[in-house]
Amino acid sequence: MTFDLAKILQSKRAFRQRLAARPIEEKLAMLDALRERALALRSSGPAAGSGALHEEPPPYRVQPKKPG
Repeated sequence: MTFDLAKILQSKRAFRQRLAARPIEEKLAMLDALRERALALRSSGPAAGSGALHEEPPPYRVQPKKPG
């Protein structure tokens, strides 16, 4: 693995250009596959409200506005 930011950005640009050059049918097929995978992951994850990955938001103190 490389940590050369210039190489990483160049690789990302090349990957995006290759994706953009693909035919629309292939892009739609990829989108369908991603949607199926997302649905499978969503259904296999922990149930909502189970508390497994729940984190309480930090309490924020609201200070009253000063008149004036």
